[in-house]
Amino acid sequence: QVQLVESGGGLVQAGGSLRLSCAASGNIFTINRMAWHRQAPGKQREFVADITNHGTANYADSVKDRFTISRDNAKKTMYLQMDNLKREDTAVYYCNADEIWSPGSTSPAYDTWGQGTQVTVSS
Repeated sequence: QVQLVESGGGLVQAGGSLRLSCAASGNIFTINRMAWHRQAPGKQREFVADITNHGTANYADSVKDRFTISRDNAKKTMYLQMDNLKREDTAVYYCNADEIWSPGSTSPAYDTWGQGTQVTVSS
């Protein structure tokens, strides 16, 4: 069974930085697209950024030029470097993998989510 675990959240002042990590565990051969989403209180979960296994990244307009997504395929870990944080970035951040393949498997684990990590930005 594969699992995604986020870490790195916390409390930071506006203008500060945080680095989130998402580590995949289990019997994993490869992971296709990975993404970060977030959910603020009273709001729907929204897309933040994603990255393919070849490193092509996309960002939501609200975080472009402030956040940087990356991944280390050997470590099966994805990162989100968040700079110049704003109060509106306060949310629970979730990582997601669209397909996780195990060795010898004929089908992947689809749409796997982590448990989330809280990011709180104070003014």
